[in-house]
Amino acid sequence: MLVANKYFPRTDFLPLKPWINPSMADYKAPVQEMSFVLNDLFDVQSLTTIPAFAEATPDLVDAVVQEAGKFAAEVIAPLNRQGDIQHSRAKDGAVTTPDGFKEAYSLFQQNGWTSLAQDPNYGGQGLPFTVHMAASEFWNSANMSFALCPMLSAGGMDVLMAHASQDLRDKFLPQLVSGEWTGTMNLTEPHAGSDLSSLKTKARPDGDHYLLKGQKIYITWGEHDMADNILHIVLAPLEDAPAGVKGLSLFLVPKYLVNEDGSLGDRNDLSVVSTEEKLGINGSPTCVMSFGENQGAVGYMIGEPGQGLACMFTLMNHARLEVGLEGVGLSERSYQDALDYAKQRVQGRDPESGASTTIIGHPDVQRMLMQMKSMTDAMRALCFDASLSHDLRSHAEDEQVKAYHSVKFALLTPIAKAWCTELVNEVTSLGIQIHGGMGFVEETGVAQHYRDARITAIYEGTTGIQANDLVGRKLVRDSGQGFAALMSEMRATLDDFSHDEQSKAQFAQHLDRLQVTADFILNNNSQSASFEGAVAVNFLMQMGYVCGAWYHLRSFMAADKSTGDAQFNQAKKLAARFYVAQVLPRASAHADAVEHGAGIGVELSEAAFV
Repeated sequence: MLVANKYFPRTDFLPLKPWINPSMADYKAPVQEMSFVLNDLFDVQSLTTIPAFAEATPDLVDAVVQEAGKFAAEVIAPLNRQGDIQHSRAKDGAVTTPDGFKEAYSLFQQNGWTSLAQDPNYGGQGLPFTVHMAASEFWNSANMSFALCPMLSAGGMDVLMAHASQDLRDKFLPQLVSGEWTGTMNLTEPHAGSDLSSLKTKARPDGDHYLLKGQKIYITWGEHDMADNILHIVLAPLEDAPAGVKGLSLFLVPKYLVNEDGSLGDRNDLSVVSTEEKLGINGSPTCVMSFGENQGAVGYMIGEPGQGLACMFTLMNHARLEVGLEGVGLSERSYQDALDYAKQRVQGRDPESGASTTIIGHPDVQRMLMQMKSMTDAMRALCFDASLSHDLRSHAEDEQVKAYHSVKFALLTPIAKAWCTELVNEVTSLGIQIHGGMGFVEETGVAQHYRDARITAIYEGTTGIQANDLVGRKLVRDSGQGFAALMSEMRATLDDFSHDEQSKAQFAQHLDRLQVTADFILNNNSQSASFEGAVAVNFLMQMGYVCGAWYHLRSFMAADKSTGDAQFNQAKKLAARFYVAQVLPRASAHADAVEHGAGIGVELSEAAFV
């Protein structure tokens, strides 16, 4: 539904059926929850001791969170349903976004939301990445299709800051930081998905730049009408590069060339061929892009020849964490809608009194709602713990602190990306279940959350790819040292937790089992080339559930200590107890699948599928 507000007054788009409550499409940013996570759970205020974040005072951070929530609810959320139905469309080499998107992005850019965590030397506000993540969750809850555009731009800023020459940074970063221009990521080709070793797009030197020819597919926001220029970050080998990933280089290819004075010049030799018809995120254009149909698309190398994949991982690691956050945002939105519906839908009788009741009075609906809430809380904490490590690995003054959080960020990123995006598919499905038949009706909006969520487990490397990264690179390659450090953190929480003996005992049991499973992998990974792939997803899911319990115990302690809203604090403690009792036991099943199922996993081959 398109809700009337001061920015977008139209209300006649796809009128709702009379039995559907229009308030169900409203979104309220969980500002109180975000304040608890930032201040009570993770003490983001401690970052002000780092010179780079000295101005990120609690008052400033609270103001940013409040305004981000307001903007998400009032400007972006009302366009979510419209974007889903209207789609972005390609015609004659241009893409038209759904009604209201262009105006919303203009307000987004003018209000400085693209620059929150960016370098002040290029017009950024210099706030912690963790604060940017708070706003980003709100954008994704409100309208994931819209949020994908600034998310990709932020990744482009990261890769330029980390790897581009000073000339390239000076020429392209200010307008990217300000949001006047947007960014994309171009990896996939029709014949090459996650395996990038066989890319056919080629680049050849031409004076002070390169000329690129080839085609890329699944390019999110590859063409649109919301910004003056689009900066494509393109992975491609040089014409004479060696085969495989070691021959890949990274290029910045602008839609419009940029003159020496910073003004826009000629249109570059690139174009949109088409946009994809998709299951969800219909408001965002997913483009087939053609580079160099004529003389060649002008591009500028980022980093050194042959270092393209290493440079691209700067962007991809940013994107992977933010895709995990997409799972949080959509889970939160689905939970809000389900809770609102459960409080209004009268059906059946209260099991205690026998009186007519709304469905929230039924124990099974309460179970589903608390499952949605407790999972969302755990997912959120995981993403914000990773983002805090990102801030510390980048800006802490103590080198040991930086090194520790560099390892921790690397360890948590594949879990945040994969576990959160697997769970969001379950959470949004529960949202439909609570609505019953109403959930299967598109006008309520909850089916859109389910459809939008499905891409998240595929984006930026599937769950299997993230799990292989976790096991192969983050566990086995360093002989479990990073894992051991994280286990020490979790055991310290266990030692400190004395608030609920049953929850403590259950967490201790699953923490011990996680160590057993990790040791099993470390001791057996060399037995077969297929071993790591056969156990990886189950280990990642086990680790995700155990980490979720860790964050819930920490939340319990923070809520118990808090002198704030008593009802809110009690709800946090109930959610923690529910998660440990009813969600954490899943970890044991995944442990069994690793420890007792590795053999059959390795044994499988193509011949098994007839």
